[in-house]
Amino acid sequence: MTARRTCLITGASRGIGAAIARHLALAGWDLLLVSRTEPTLAQFAQDLPMGPGARAHYLAADMGDPDDVDRVAAWALTRVPQLDALIISAGMGAIGPLESFPLRRLEKMLTINVRAPYALVQSLLPALRVAGTESPHGAKVIALASLTGLVGQPLNSAYGATKAALISLCETLNTEESTRGVLATAVCPGYVATDMTTGITDTVPADTMLDVEDVALMVVSLLALSSRVVIPTLVMTRPSPNLWQA
Repeated sequence: MTARRTCLITGASRGIGAAIARHLALAGWDLLLVSRTEPTLAQFAQDLPMGPGARAHYLAADMGDPDDVDRVAAWALTRVPQLDALIISAGMGAIGPLESFPLRRLEKMLTINVRAPYALVQSLLPALRVAGTESPHGAKVIALASLTGLVGQPLNSAYGATKAALISLCETLNTEESTRGVLATAVCPGYVATDMTTGITDTVPADTMLDVEDVALMVVSLLALSSRVVIPTLVMTRPSPNLWQA
């Protein structure tokens, strides 16, 4: 009998994180769900369609608060000695011209999009290494990055820079930990139809963006792979004459 696997998901109550959580719940994973707003998160966890025997625990925390990030890591380590997957879905997006982009907003994005994932990976490595040794799938760290982290896009100097750092974090994690079975992938989609992109639908219609379910299914597929394959970066782009268009 295959042991039940455990996954921690940040940004779990909406968008891509919520779609991933629903797929994993049905598949019988135990889930540690993290997002910022407790009532929304509690309702989401309660409504999850869980597979037989699977359990969902939740903790409200703000990835923009370093103390909250530490609290999430400590909470996870007290619940599970072995963590099979860490899904980094929480993130902040903001666009604007480089010449006038507020540095305070850049600093906040760096805290949420780079520091929080770095701190979580660092703190949770002991539990990830256990799964890396014990599970044929290894342990997976999957970060929702962006195509803008790979290819420059107008108005995305700040957001793209934070996602480029996240991509680099995943690549370096593979060089240091993949021989222990801890494998990282930065999933880099173009624009996805979520709450974060509602402000640009006048220039990029929502029905031309990537679907949340497609991104979630790609993440779930990565979790099914064995520990013998490393996929550092996975690009998902929209149909276009330009393959690198977000």
